Amino acid sequence: MPRPLENKTEPAPRPLTAAPPSQPFYGDNRSAEESLKDCGGRLVSLFLSLGRHLAEKNDMNGALDLLLTFIKEEFGVYRGMVCLLHKASGKIFVYRSKGLTAAEEARGIYSFGEGITGRVVQTGQPIIIKRVGDEPGFLNRTKTVVKPDDLDMSFVCAPIVRGGQVLGCLSSEGWFPDEDALKRHADILGVIANLLSSAVELYLVENVDKVIWERRAQSLVTELSQMRERYCPSSLVGSSKAIQEVYYLIQKVANRKTTVLLLGESGVGKEMAANALHYYGLKAQGPLVKFNCAALAENLVESELFGHEKGSFTGASFHKGRFEMADGGTIFLDEIAELPLGAQAKLLRVLQERSFERVGGGAPIHVDIRVIAATNRDLLVMVNEGLFREDLYYRLNVFPILIPPLREREDDVVVLAKNFLERYNEEAGRAIKGFSPAALTLLRAYQWPGNVRELENAIHRAVILAADTVIHTHDLPLAVNDPEFLDREENGLEGRLAKIERQMLAEALRVNKGNISAAAKELGLTRRSMALRMRRLNLAYKDFRPRRPEEKDK
Repeated sequence: MPRPLENKTEPAPRPLTAAPPSQPFYGDNRSAEESLKDCGGRLVSLFLSLGRHLAEKNDMNGALDLLLTFIKEEFGVYRGMVCLLHKASGKIFVYRSKGLTAAEEARGIYSFGEGITGRVVQTGQPIIIKRVGDEPGFLNRTKTVVKPDDLDMSFVCAPIVRGGQVLGCLSSEGWFPDEDALKRHADILGVIANLLSSAVELYLVENVDKVIWERRAQSLVTELSQMRERYCPSSLVGSSKAIQEVYYLIQKVANRKTTVLLLGESGVGKEMAANALHYYGLKAQGPLVKFNCAALAENLVESELFGHEKGSFTGASFHKGRFEMADGGTIFLDEIAELPLGAQAKLLRVLQERSFERVGGGAPIHVDIRVIAATNRDLLVMVNEGLFREDLYYRLNVFPILIPPLREREDDVVVLAKNFLERYNEEAGRAIKGFSPAALTLLRAYQWPGNVRELENAIHRAVILAADTVIHTHDLPLAVNDPEFLDREENGLEGRLAKIERQMLAEALRVNKGNISAAAKELGLTRRSMALRMRRLNLAYKDFRPRRPEEKDK
């Protein structure tokens, strides 16, 4: 769910202002009829045009476009929207708008009672928000409120009601000179919403399911295009010979139905490879369902994978399993080595026959799926130890792809680090240009036992800590900062204490920008003691000082 907008001045949250149907907004004595008179013949002309579109042409889209254009131009609002309720799914979606792009419209989907739009449809009462930046209930689901000035806009939402049933809502966003102007606009919006109700009711009955289907189909096409671009093997990060071989294998097998077994240490990117295999393959338009075989207790795994029938155990209701959810697409079974032996037998049948039975059921369920499995363990050793079925191993091991650890891909470390830097720069609103030579040396020298995931976390942390336009060695985690030092007595008491001591000294120097005296005072040490400890722990005060302006681009 999108986070509510934050107001920098942090005012106390205001309750939603809902106007009861028997009372005018804000306690103003002017009626909706008096407000309408201010618009005179322009509204009469609008209603005549709306009537022609609805009665003579049966053109709901044309009528709504005409209406939204009128609201935008007549009242100077920035955006206008008509949202409709799809009763079968309980979802409220932006059906027509003025001032929103197609992508923004597609994001405007609300659950019953969710946000301002959902509240209006749920209660059937209009809501006025004087300033959206002060209202936590304004979700900004369409992502249209992005600039500081946008927080000052007002939001008015009126329900479209027919026979006591709420069919949708009519809403607008804009700036109003005073409260009276906002109230008159809300009055008129409410009257127009009432006039639309009968036409909207008929249209929903005849067309809404078709509209929902078309919207969903278009959304899937757009989403598939984006995911293919993101996970296309050629777009995955890495330039080493080892990882290029992985990309070559993915491209070769992606357009086949072949079962793929992804092998490699934890954090090397097996899930990314599974994404590429799906979105670049034959079943890209189907679902990609992921399941971690180690995430659930043994007695729950079969039910979660294959589903269960109502009454199959005490209090059980019908549950569809992951294999049924993946029908027509791909299922990714991560940590397959942790799958219990009982579930292994059922998985073997799925691989052989593409069918299975729910827990407590007797009818076979046939699925059209592609199976991708992944593990960081040696399955052949587990077979010899009786922990993994031999027949299942050979069914899974049709097309194995070994993803090498990061320590064997030194050329990729810097490429990946720069990629993560760019991502977290954007996320954190930073403008860090790169890495200092010393920091790059450390990144290359470190063994990365956590592989790509550990590298990503290290860069994320460095972007948050960096006080300069580049990332220095002291911005990197302690484990990365001095590999040679950390390798000494790594598991002994002295080694662990030394690591803690070095981390505390480095943090004090970072906070005090390399000032040894200030750092020593913070730690309760003399300057001489601090300097001796720094020499012993291989810390240099210059590494913690901001660079001079003339040095920054060197």
